[in-house]
Amino acid sequence: MAKPARPNLVYIFTDQQRADTMAAYGNDWIEAPNLDQLADASFVFENAYVSSPICTPSRSTQMTGLWPHTNGCIKNNIPLPDDVETLAEFFPDEYHTAYYGKWHLGDNYPYRPQDRGFEETLWFPSSHIGSVPDHWGNNYFDDTYRWNGKRKKFTGYCTDIFFDHAIDWIKRSAAAGEPFFAYLPTNTPHGPFLAPDEDIEVMEEVVTNTKLPRMTPRTKSNLVRYLAMIRNVDTNMGRLMAFLDESGLAQNTILLFMTDNGSTFGHAYYPAGMRGRKTQLWEGGHRVPCFIRWPGGGLNKPRDISGLTHTQDLLPTLLDLCGVQTTRKFDGINLAPALRGEAEVPAERMLVINYSRMPGSLDFPTPDSPSILRREGGAVLWKRWRMLRDSELYNLETDPLQKKNVIGDHPEVAAKMQAHLDDWWASVGDIANEPQRVIIGSDAENPMMLTACEWLDVFIDQQGQIRRGDQKNGYWELEVAQAGRYRFELRRWPREANLPLGAGYNGEGALPIKQARLFINREMTTKPVKPNDKAATFTVTLLKGPTRLHTWFAEGRANPICGAYYVYVKRL
Repeated sequence: MAKPARPNLVYIFTDQQRADTMAAYGNDWIEAPNLDQLADASFVFENAYVSSPICTPSRSTQMTGLWPHTNGCIKNNIPLPDDVETLAEFFPDEYHTAYYGKWHLGDNYPYRPQDRGFEETLWFPSSHIGSVPDHWGNNYFDDTYRWNGKRKKFTGYCTDIFFDHAIDWIKRSAAAGEPFFAYLPTNTPHGPFLAPDEDIEVMEEVVTNTKLPRMTPRTKSNLVRYLAMIRNVDTNMGRLMAFLDESGLAQNTILLFMTDNGSTFGHAYYPAGMRGRKTQLWEGGHRVPCFIRWPGGGLNKPRDISGLTHTQDLLPTLLDLCGVQTTRKFDGINLAPALRGEAEVPAERMLVINYSRMPGSLDFPTPDSPSILRREGGAVLWKRWRMLRDSELYNLETDPLQKKNVIGDHPEVAAKMQAHLDDWWASVGDIANEPQRVIIGSDAENPMMLTACEWLDVFIDQQGQIRRGDQKNGYWELEVAQAGRYRFELRRWPREANLPLGAGYNGEGALPIKQARLFINREMTTKPVKPNDKAATFTVTLLKGPTRLHTWFAEGRANPICGAYYVYVKRL
């Protein structure tokens, strides 16, 4: 008897799409017919949660099956350590692998998707299109992305492009007769809220004709565009599912849909029984849609699964479904027995959600940074009980919007959940707050670009901040791969912007930069800046190993302005 073919895997992972944006989770007015159709034919995890209500930690857990404090990604804009295996790296060589969309687990070697088990890659760096490391001026339409290690300009809307290339790649992989894994984490519906006109027009009519809470014109406009982005995702999901059906691939393809955290809109426009938004410990921050379809997998009849599930559960589950063996221990549980009807998700299971805050209020790094992992930044989930910050207790059965703190009324419940939090915190360890270093001087990426996105505990993430000339500064923790002479090219603008250091952009953000400073190996070097200079270049000798880089642009000795937002590094 012939050995059954391994299943294919197509994994869709949208950005900031709350569970309340589709009918499977209680929505009765937002149009997502294809996602609703997929949910009807899938195992729907009614109580699926991310480990942290923010991008990088959430993505790291589903990619590794490990807690953020275990895999090192406790906050945004830090790389996933290269010694932690990703889902793609677990698959045997017979699998073809591809990546399309948002990564947010490291922009440089050895942290890029092409370094982490993916053969085909089409992606953009950092948190969203238009972020600081992204190609200057990208705005969701006709953008320049990184395709198999090289920059290439594409025509069309971002989500359409990613789905187009994914479908084309699946065609080619299927023709080779070998199984494939296509991972498609869209940047939508993450802001900025930009969508095709046809989707905006449809959702504008829907919002206008729906009774919603009063909102400002700006909020309404953003909501329309946010929902238009979801509509576009839904349309592309319809194209993908039709292709899988027509090509005969659907039967033996695991199709998984999930998202990384709640939206920025929270519960204001449509509560759907949840309170909270992205970055918050209430349900709306970390409860997400999650469903799996595999028609030919010999699974139980598709149904809703009510037990508490976590992003860490997905990797061991998918490895089991794909017949991939490993001795690696994961922080999640294998849900495959529940899908086969052999077991249930344990009813007594407790989950911990932890959020380490983004340092949005800091202009400079401080020893008291709020973005380190803290015990009080946790929530414990148990059945329908929710304990937040070790001081609030809510019963979702009687209080779904989490308005009444009943911790004083249920001391035995609180004690049980606090004990679980204590055990979890004891497992965290000091390694959680160790910085992940950016590597310079490697043969695999020389030259390379550093950006303010990698500053520790200072938030410079958006190209709009560069245009405004936000007067902030941080430093880079680096690992020098090879000893030697290094050239550091300090810039306020990326090379492709081609602007002088002090110049404004379209009349915005001019800075009186007259001096550049480089701090490395505890030594400072200064250099004057002329009005038309586009960069300040320094050459230094570095030893192999860890070092710290700190830069300044200044008007004069006593008037520092900001750090270099971009630093191009080359080992000579």
